[in-house]
Amino acid sequence: MYFPRIIGVLLLTMTSVPAFAQAEREVPYWASINVDEARMRKGPSPAVPVIWEYNRKYLPVKVVQVHNEWRKIVDPDGAEGWMAARLLSIARTAIVTGGTRVMRTSPESDASIAYRVEAGVVGRLGECRKGFCMLDVKGRKGWIAAAHIWGD
Repeated sequence: MYFPRIIGVLLLTMTSVPAFAQAEREVPYWASINVDEARMRKGPSPAVPVIWEYNRKYLPVKVVQVHNEWRKIVDPDGAEGWMAARLLSIARTAIVTGGTRVMRTSPESDASIAYRVEAGVVGRLGECRKGFCMLDVKGRKGWIAAAHIWGD
């Protein structure tokens, strides 16, 4: 008889963990949008007007302020606003900036070219060293100059 209530409480607790974990982080920190559609608002409330609508899952954002279940973020274009914490993940991603960039086989400027990527491409960010970061774009991995991405 109490089983459904217990499961409901456990599910509520488990879904609350990511937002709580984000609240524990020191700002600023990097995050990414973890849904297909997300809205940035002028303030930390669903009653506040929407500034931007994002249709780009995994887009990197920088969290600069925390207010309850809301995060003030900066997007790659410099737009600032508030987003519900549940729409964000602490998974690290990065977006390629500028023009066409090269991903190399090792973190060195003279290493062989593994791939070429266009500006606006988003990938999962790995380790960074020697001014390069490992970027995974749909399974294609390579080292890209940290100066050529946003989100590191």
